[in-house]
Amino acid sequence: MKLILSAAAASLLAVSFVAPAVAQSAGAATYKAKCQMCHGADGQPTMPGKSMKAMPFKSPELISASNATLIASVTNGKGKMPAYAGKLSAGEIKDVVAYIRTLQK
Repeated sequence: MKLILSAAAASLLAVSFVAPAVAQSAGAATYKAKCQMCHGADGQPTMPGKSMKAMPFKSPELISASNATLIASVTNGKGKMPAYAGKLSAGEIKDVVAYIRTLQK
């Protein structure tokens, strides 16, 4: 019984380390497919993002924004950025926001 519990605990611990990496990978893939063309590979806006006044991800305003705020912006659109509700799942949007956070470091 002890061996089974130890194995289960080890499996849960392994999943807790792997799950964020999987989400980051999925977020990166979605970002590259849907966001990079305007927001740039590193979160520094490119054309046409610059012409639409997209902010760099390292701007203090975006760094201090909550994940919920970023999720709402991606879901509902903001300014000239289109809404991705119905185009991306809630999980994909959450993964993209997690990936954006890695670009802010």
